Amino acid sequence: MKSKKGLFNPDSIQEIRNETKRWEKEVYPREKERLEVFETLSGIPIEAIYTPEDTAKMDYLRDLGFPGEEPFIRGVHPTMYRGRTWTQRQLAGYGPPEETNKRYKFLLKQGANGINGVFDYPTLRGYDSTDPEAYADAGRGGVAIDTIEDMRILLDGIPIDQVSSSMVTCQPIGNISVQSMYFANAEAHSIPFNKLTGTSQNDFLMETVVAIAPEVLPPKASFKLSCDAIEYCTKYVPRWNPVSFAGYNYREAGCTAIQEVAFVIANAIACSEELIRRGLDVDRFASRLSFFFSGHNDFFEEIAKYRAARRTWYRVMRERFGAKDPRSLALRFHVQTAGVALTAQQPLNNIARAAYHALSAVLGGAQSVHIDAYDEALCTPTELSSLTALRTQQVLQLETRVTHTIDPLGGSYFVESLTNQLEEKIVALLNEIEGMGGIVRAVEKGWIHKAISSEAYEYQKAIESGEMPIVGVNCYRIEDEKLPIELFQVPETLEIQRAKLERIKKERSSTNVQKASDAILRCCEKDGNLMEVVVEGVKAYVTEGEVTKVLKRYYGIWNPPLF
Repeated sequence: MKSKKGLFNPDSIQEIRNETKRWEKEVYPREKERLEVFETLSGIPIEAIYTPEDTAKMDYLRDLGFPGEEPFIRGVHPTMYRGRTWTQRQLAGYGPPEETNKRYKFLLKQGANGINGVFDYPTLRGYDSTDPEAYADAGRGGVAIDTIEDMRILLDGIPIDQVSSSMVTCQPIGNISVQSMYFANAEAHSIPFNKLTGTSQNDFLMETVVAIAPEVLPPKASFKLSCDAIEYCTKYVPRWNPVSFAGYNYREAGCTAIQEVAFVIANAIACSEELIRRGLDVDRFASRLSFFFSGHNDFFEEIAKYRAARRTWYRVMRERFGAKDPRSLALRFHVQTAGVALTAQQPLNNIARAAYHALSAVLGGAQSVHIDAYDEALCTPTELSSLTALRTQQVLQLETRVTHTIDPLGGSYFVESLTNQLEEKIVALLNEIEGMGGIVRAVEKGWIHKAISSEAYEYQKAIESGEMPIVGVNCYRIEDEKLPIELFQVPETLEIQRAKLERIKKERSSTNVQKASDAILRCCEKDGNLMEVVVEGVKAYVTEGEVTKVLKRYYGIWNPPLF
């Protein structure tokens, strides 16, 4: 018990092993445990205690290293938050663009240092606000964008050459139009593309697996659109992140932390292979590939997940693709606190939930964070709930002092052991996807759909059985609860957008619209880069829905497999 040997030498490890067995036999059984099984949300068993033996096989320089250096597990920047804190990027978007513009300005005035624009369901799925398939959802879930005029209104008075913008255009079919409008609007204001910084979501799994709309594009076509945007930005908008692989949304749909990381990296591998096939060097585009993760309830698993993701990505880029630029090897990511973990019951409890989620993201080394508002399980956030979420970020950043050291949990026996186990399982799942022919093929077969839906079922079953306690839902409930909060009402959107579209269609040149539509169709036929022609097309006030119709006419539509 009084050994003076070094902590990790073989004699010390053997001594610790012997003493652990003694403790487990003589001391530990004196008290009864609360549960029969302790495990993470992903099902990884959690031991009662962790010791140097659990990390004895690790090589510090190979497996951990230093911040800003290979394998980047301890952070992608040398100084991390001691030099620059994470970007506070709060989501905002509802109703017509006039209303969302006000919310952007409010959040920026209150200290947010980035725009995080969320779009309504028709916009995300490639429909105009007035389309019979979509009009009931105009302005719901985000802001409505139909033409470049809406983009101009949305960004009016926002210095986009100085403020980073995240465009949460999840599906490539929506992104190809909305992102083109963003760039065309910048050009109309004489802002050089090399001044634009920001991120597009642009994830084909969102279109074909997670947020499926009527008449989606086939997986190969959706994947092509995603890669077109990456290629376009690599060539013309060098400071833009043209994709954010949306693990957050996969997690919201039901997958585990292991699946979340494996699916985003499998997606990034497929994109990298396609861009290399198109003639781009890996170090030309890989540094602009970004990732989007969920901050969920299992505090330590989430921290270990972020660390495991960075090391897995480093090894994939180094060993598989031969990347040399350190920026290509360092996985950068945004975190949004878990919406699926918020409850409609006792909604003010969500402030505490989201704060813990955000803390795990920061301890895990996130580059930017969004904290969900406490009322998001009930409605679009009010101004008060949005401000409270932003203030939660500011308290975390300025008052807790968690930014004072880099990777504060690095070296924890538990965190390092859990990180290693997560990485092992992530790599095994990546190999399984590879064996199917890659992520696109896995989607076509319906394997991804089945994997996510199976986990979602098990998660919900655990809640309903009480196996997974959720405060206010299946324990500590308040009978006949009265909501202590105001519910936000989305302003009228459809008629505002309808009037705009009718006016624009009367005023625009029908000849120019036809030319633009013909150019998009010819680009499809030639297998060219579609963003190059769509950026030009939206200048003629071609609507998003009109772009979508050309794409669906050429590529057809796909009926996802159902189980």
